Amino acid sequence: MALRLLPPSLCLPSARFAGCRPPLPFSSPSSPRLGRVFPGGRAASSSRLGRVFLGSRAASSSRRPRPPTLADRPVLASLLFATAFSAYSLCSHLSSQLGDLEGVRRALSFYSLGVPTYLRYRHLQAFHPGDEGRWDELHREAAAAGLGKIKDLRGFYVKTGQMCATNVGNAFPRIWRDTMAELQDRVPPEPFATVEATVEEGLGRPLGEVFESFEQEPIGSASIGQVHRATLRGSGERVVVKVQYPEVERVFRADVRALILFCEVAQPVHVPALREIEEQFMTEFDYREEAAKLGRVRANLLAGGWIPGRVDVPEPRPDLCSKNVLVMAELPGEKLADGLRRDAEKHAEFLGAGALASGGAGATKAGMDALIAAQDAKRRLSNLRAFLRNSLLFWREPLPYAPPESLPANHARLLDELIDVHGHEIFVDGYFNADPHPGNVLLLPGKTLGLIDYGQTKELTRANVVTLSRMMVALQEEDDAEIARIIQGAGYRTERMDPGLAAKYARVSLDVDGHAVCEGKHVQVFLEELQKLDPVIDLPRDFVMVARVSLMLRGLGHALGQPRRISDLWVKYARAVLKEEEERERGGGGKKSK
Repeated sequence: MALRLLPPSLCLPSARFAGCRPPLPFSSPSSPRLGRVFPGGRAASSSRLGRVFLGSRAASSSRRPRPPTLADRPVLASLLFATAFSAYSLCSHLSSQLGDLEGVRRALSFYSLGVPTYLRYRHLQAFHPGDEGRWDELHREAAAAGLGKIKDLRGFYVKTGQMCATNVGNAFPRIWRDTMAELQDRVPPEPFATVEATVEEGLGRPLGEVFESFEQEPIGSASIGQVHRATLRGSGERVVVKVQYPEVERVFRADVRALILFCEVAQPVHVPALREIEEQFMTEFDYREEAAKLGRVRANLLAGGWIPGRVDVPEPRPDLCSKNVLVMAELPGEKLADGLRRDAEKHAEFLGAGALASGGAGATKAGMDALIAAQDAKRRLSNLRAFLRNSLLFWREPLPYAPPESLPANHARLLDELIDVHGHEIFVDGYFNADPHPGNVLLLPGKTLGLIDYGQTKELTRANVVTLSRMMVALQEEDDAEIARIIQGAGYRTERMDPGLAAKYARVSLDVDGHAVCEGKHVQVFLEELQKLDPVIDLPRDFVMVARVSLMLRGLGHALGQPRRISDLWVKYARAVLKEEEERERGGGGKKSK
């Protein structure tokens, strides 16, 4: 500040410290300016100049001033030390949470995009909430950048992109859903040389000894591994081979921890659920266990009458499975979302006024059945005309017949079947797929569903099933007091334990979402407001994955224009469980399930 108060011509020390040559007027003792500055003539001015500025030009060349050090600038030194210490502390904390430097690097790479993007959304929400143009522009930029970052990092970040594409909780705009759709099964794959080495190491034999053919191009690639078609040597059986990415297990936990650390600051409402997801997803890296899970689910659905006819689950080949390789029978079909989109485009002209051309919006299962029945009547009449014409004018080129497969699929019925079969898995079998994103569901010939990828299965105790059944009945009957009592008794903990807010949280998590339920707010904003009013401390861990299934299935319904209330389809299973439990208690003298 002292230098700022002097005339510019007297600021020479700062110039010399900066390594600059002194201004020309000071180099000559006869300068008239020196006389004005130092009264007393030439000699006096020279003497004072030497005393003030450490001598003449000749002296300065032999006695240059010492360069400044941090010791001369204590404030700057303190700031630099504080910055270095903060950076060290941050890296140490991240390293302790994320395991190693690679985990820290991945986290910082994610934060470098995630934090600025989050702040941009918060700024837009605060200052331009109604500007749709700004929102769409930000969605496009952020979604494209997010997809690029996910492809670069892969690991668990692919799972987050899949949840976005699935529209979990109806929380994601269409721009985000469409951008992230390729992460369902089109993640950039590993080179075939890596795949071949992994399979040969896992099976202990050369590829050609096990497989007669093995397609190098994968038919799908996602977060954990990629899938190839193959033919078994000897039997000629068509199979698919799932191959785990190298090093994926090591980075997954660090990725989940990085997301938890982010949410602890930005979105704490999601932290308890992420902790359960972290624990659950760490069971996904042994394909021998997945083969056993696949076989168990298939046996359950065979016993329940779902297979064959309504759904199908591939049969595993345990003798050809290892930790990193899973071989199973091939289900001929295409991804559900692709099949329904193609079906909608094919039948848009006929069903445009109904539902399919607009994604099925508003069409119920019965309404779609009526539309399809009308189309089938036209098909049969056309076939009758073709039969008569071909019979009477047999010498002419015959007219083609339209097979039943030419009819449109009942999108509403397929969605209900998908929700229904997961209800059976949860309430009847107590063993279910906790990751039913659209990439794990196929549309098979005959318009039935194929269920694949059972790496994420969750088993419930009988007591958990009974508690969940009581919750589902209470949700269906909209008994808020009972909903709050059940969820709080199951382990839902908040600071205030407000029963009204607990009922709202349970309804959005397990049953239904939408404009009315979320009080006109976006579901994320609604959950954040609940968090502010009564912060969540812990969740019922056994129900987190059930809520995840509910959210993912509802998200698919929204994406298809088919919003659903889960309790409408699951309450029948819940009531059957409670009836069976009452009978068991009467027969066992009041003994409850464990």
